[in-house]
Amino acid sequence: MTARNALIEAPPYPVENALKRLGANLRTARLRRNLTIEEVAAKIGTGPRAVSNAEHGKPSTSAAVYVALLWAYDLQSPVGYLADPVRDEEGFARTRLRKRARVSLRNGLDSDF
Repeated sequence: MTARNALIEAPPYPVENALKRLGANLRTARLRRNLTIEEVAAKIGTGPRAVSNAEHGKPSTSAAVYVALLWAYDLQSPVGYLADPVRDEEGFARTRLRKRARVSLRNGLDSDF
């Protein structure tokens, strides 16, 4: 018996909710373009089941399928901004704190009088 991935079996609620929202948005985009699941699957080079799973927000669907669907609908440009280091305010704050801690530890007490 193989161990199951907890993220796929029971993802944290915010993750599950985000995937379901993304899936619903992808379905809406497909329908607005009057495309079938089969047509989109052929365009991105996968099977219809993968497209359907993405539209249902299934956590087991690969990120590649989600991003390919965004590409197919010409909606991928915002993906380039996900986790952008320039917009990572928390990361900047933590880096500043870490640098301050290092500076204060390195400088310590000066014994040169």
